[in-house]
Amino acid sequence: MQVTVGRIGRPHGIRGDVVVGVRTDEPELRFAQGSRLDTDPADLGPLTVAGSKWHSGELLVRFEGISDRDAAAELRGTWLTVDSAAIAPPEDPDEFRDADLVGLSVRTVDGTQVGTVDDVLHSGQDVLVIKSTDGRDVMVPFVKPLVPEVDVSSGYLVIDPPEGLLDLENSP
Repeated sequence: MQVTVGRIGRPHGIRGDVVVGVRTDEPELRFAQGSRLDTDPADLGPLTVAGSKWHSGELLVRFEGISDRDAAAELRGTWLTVDSAAIAPPEDPDEFRDADLVGLSVRTVDGTQVGTVDDVLHSGQDVLVIKSTDGRDVMVPFVKPLVPEVDVSSGYLVIDPPEGLLDLENSP
């Protein structure tokens, strides 16, 4: 499975550098010199990092073979990805990557099947978007009291929703 680590933005300067919108917690590893990144669209890559640096809060990256502003501009909007198998698992047992969570089966603490994790949103509070068994999207804050158990290797997570959060009996 491919995991998005960044998106190429505007060119910076005349030597082929681009601004990259970072989508990873480990930019120093993903954008290290020599790192190979797959692309979406695929025909623009793979790209190999020739160098990177932070400048005014933005990550500037130069790729091998991209040596001028015009070539850099052609990459604008390209998504940068890596194979999830190449990413080491987090050291913290309570830390999960989105790709680990999406697709997990979801059930309540009493064993009621709820659905499947469809997405993870990050906007102040991490939120699991669960596609319920009846096709609705249910949003559950990803916090320990509401999600007491996550077992990635077994393919499920357990939620302990407050009354009314799921309201499965009264769904349309």
